[in-house]
Amino acid sequence: MKARRQAAVLDIVSRDPVRSQEQLRQRLFQRGFDVTQATLSRDIKDLGLVKRAADGSYQPAPDDDPAAPASDAARHTLQRALVDYLAGIQQSQQLLVLRTGPGEAQPLALAIDRARLTDVLGTIAGDDTILVIARDARVARALILQFEGLAAS
Repeated sequence: MKARRQAAVLDIVSRDPVRSQEQLRQRLFQRGFDVTQATLSRDIKDLGLVKRAADGSYQPAPDDDPAAPASDAARHTLQRALVDYLAGIQQSQQLLVLRTGPGEAQPLALAIDRARLTDVLGTIAGDDTILVIARDARVARALILQFEGLAAS
């Protein structure tokens, strides 16, 4: 439920300007999620949403310096997301296909992106599948071991 709700939050803020938690709560309610302000506040924090200076609407925090190392919090979030959402991994050369439950791919892909893993060139997420592009096939295999290790922790 949490993963679907957070995926809905990401979808809502990416489509339209949302300037308050109450607006976001109402839009979630329209999608079938009845959440408290406290739950919504935790979701906003977990997803790393910030308010844009220009119009005050929520957006994912920008990556100021993509080359900068990820914070310990980002790595902890990745571990938690892998434990909560990862259902399986398959490799094809330098490509990894990560499987999740329905609605869980977006939060996991966001956690991977925010962890700024040097061997990950990028991610593309659908509803229950994430494509992770690694530097090469050897590195992709190492990423599988890293993801599985974190998921088992």
